[in-house]
Amino acid sequence: MKPALQLKLSQHLALTPQLQQSIKLLQLSTVEMQQEIERYLLENPLLERDDDDRSSGGTVGGTNEAATDHEATVGSEERSEAPEVPSYADDDRWEADPGTFTGSARDEDDDTDPQDIHGAATSLRDHLCWQLAMTPMTERDRSLVRFLIDALDDDGYLATPLTELLETLPEEIGIELEELDIALKHIQNFDPTGVGARHPAECLRLQLHPKPACEARDLALQIVDKHLELLANRDFARIKRLCGCTDDTLRAAHSLITSLDPRPGAQFAPIETRYVIPDVIVKKLRNKWTAYINPDAYPRLRINRLYADILSRQRRGESNLSGQLQEARWLIKNVQQRFDTILRVSQTIVDRQRQFFEHGEVAMRPLVLREIADILGLHESTISRVTSQKFMATPRGIFELKYFFGSHVATDTGGACSATAIRALIKQLIGAEDAKKPLSDSQISEILGQQGIVVARRTVAKYREALNILPVNQRKSL
Repeated sequence: MKPALQLKLSQHLALTPQLQQSIKLLQLSTVEMQQEIERYLLENPLLERDDDDRSSGGTVGGTNEAATDHEATVGSEERSEAPEVPSYADDDRWEADPGTFTGSARDEDDDTDPQDIHGAATSLRDHLCWQLAMTPMTERDRSLVRFLIDALDDDGYLATPLTELLETLPEEIGIELEELDIALKHIQNFDPTGVGARHPAECLRLQLHPKPACEARDLALQIVDKHLELLANRDFARIKRLCGCTDDTLRAAHSLITSLDPRPGAQFAPIETRYVIPDVIVKKLRNKWTAYINPDAYPRLRINRLYADILSRQRRGESNLSGQLQEARWLIKNVQQRFDTILRVSQTIVDRQRQFFEHGEVAMRPLVLREIADILGLHESTISRVTSQKFMATPRGIFELKYFFGSHVATDTGGACSATAIRALIKQLIGAEDAKKPLSDSQISEILGQQGIVVARRTVAKYREALNILPVNQRKSL
């Protein structure tokens, strides 16, 4: 075939660097976006924060002489302005509500660093080693006790059998299994009571032995040793028949067992705090629920005036800063577009879920991503990115935007009821039930059906399990 030149027209979708950056910023959480912006601030000298308490960028000696006409144009064009945020300082309606988001309540005169408090927390190992240092014993026994302390898990249990631990020790030191057992007995006498147990029954038994001797304690020991599974299933009738006890004694023994701690080491476990910065704050102003961008979440950025002045005096392409200037402009624009989109989506959600803000979860209406996308003229995938890892501070708490979306269940009138509302109704029904005659899933299904909500028994069971509510036989009390 003879080679030849041909012209061909075609259409294809191309993601420009600016569009790629916009999509990336949109799907990041606020904390992740702040980290991304910090990276841009370190890499791009033309980008800086627009803080009110700092001097103008690019000035020397605190003056603004370097600002030129070009910089003024850039400043008005690329300065990142957050959507209007009202001042809450003088609004008693917001602060008066105990359920509102009020931010940090830390005293201004308090110089204590929260990180110091966290760092000063005592671990389970340190707590046990401190007691070990105060206990008289030989150095050999002390080493074995310290060896077993290191083998405990976060709940204070010795999950690895002593025989397996013995195999990890060097043979030349001549440790016997009996010595490890004695070392374990030392740990089981330490505080917290129950530490060093090998299974839950032993943990509860260690906590019951120091209790004053009585009929209830003896029955509790018998239940823990032989009938713990029946107690977990709340099969009180069978326990009473096997143990030959009265209702009063069984009730006292049950109360004694439930007062014990099955995880004695958990109180020393480090607490990992996850900080959530709400992107949007919702308030009721003039009888209308309105969403505003959280000013603490919005990063104000601008072009550095000094470098902008230098670029204005050079011809295009003469400086390698021209590319970084374009990148800075893209970032400022994309950050502003990100928050504008979040605010639009949030306000639409607030408008659709107005009854939730008025009456709570029972008034939540069914809502899907497509509904918000059709209202705003955006793609459904964009709504998905906006609502993922974005949070809204409301008088009823802080919620992820995805919380307001959910499936629906048909009603007998032809309407629909949100799954969130149904879960709230189930929680209310179980919370108000008679503890001696709890409601079964079938009974709950019938009660909801009387209210016009058609829900199958298996659906009720699924929602109940999602709420971490026990089945009817385990909710029944003595």
